[in-house]
Amino acid sequence: MIRAFSQVDVFAAVPYRGNPLAVVLDAEGLSTEEMQRFAAWTNLSETTFLLPPATPEADYRVRIFTPGAELPFAGHPTLGTCHAWLEAGGAPREGGEITQECAAGLIRLRRTDAGIAFQAPPLLRSGPVEDELVERLAEALRISRDDMVDVEWADNGPGWVAVLLADADAVLALRPGPVPHDVGVVGSYPEGSPCAFEVRAFTPAQGTTVEDPVTGSLNASLAQWLLRTGRATAPYVASQGTALGRAGRVHVSTGEQGEVWVGGSVVTCVSGRVVL
Repeated sequence: MIRAFSQVDVFAAVPYRGNPLAVVLDAEGLSTEEMQRFAAWTNLSETTFLLPPATPEADYRVRIFTPGAELPFAGHPTLGTCHAWLEAGGAPREGGEITQECAAGLIRLRRTDAGIAFQAPPLLRSGPVEDELVERLAEALRISRDDMVDVEWADNGPGWVAVLLADADAVLALRPGPVPHDVGVVGSYPEGSPCAFEVRAFTPAQGTTVEDPVTGSLNASLAQWLLRTGRATAPYVASQGTALGRAGRVHVSTGEQGEVWVGGSVVTCVSGRVVL
């Protein structure tokens, strides 16, 4: 079966500086096993599959796979899939906002001057982190507990623990060992800098640590934490991927009801057909 296919770069204004995503544009008729097999083959952090919506409120439905499992929601796949859908001729039912259906429910998206943005999902868990886990994270990040300005749960699905360091330089200096848990680290740039924060995302993988280039879900949860605690004001731009040679830029804003929106540029790098 030959399907339309696109590979896009998310949170980047130019190709190959953000976080890549593979998108199968017409996945109707593919089994879960076929989707998972293809996602394992692409070996990207996520691969998505576009399907007709199952609910009348949605413009399209998406299934999101890592090389090893299906995810209910993820940030950069949401933006990248929406970009690919629009580029392939998709048009919102209402002519304005776009509604994505995924395993986590309905996700609102909209086009902004900075690119496509999604409404941040609510936190499933917030508040203090257990002392034992904090100590393990400090050891894994190879810093002292006193270097952590604050630590909180900022879990909107993947399970993030958020760690605030003194500044962006401290974030960029990290050379972590194996982390025991998904952890996002953030530190501020001096006032007046092009970006307000530097962000890094570390996840455990078979006894090692993997760093994600640019992470939509983490930036969404960090934004809610930083705005709630008065450490940030919206709109702001976060930088991520610097330590990996990327130039990810995440744009955070708030809506009329105080909801948080997370977005950025998406560029298409590969367009064609794939055999499935």
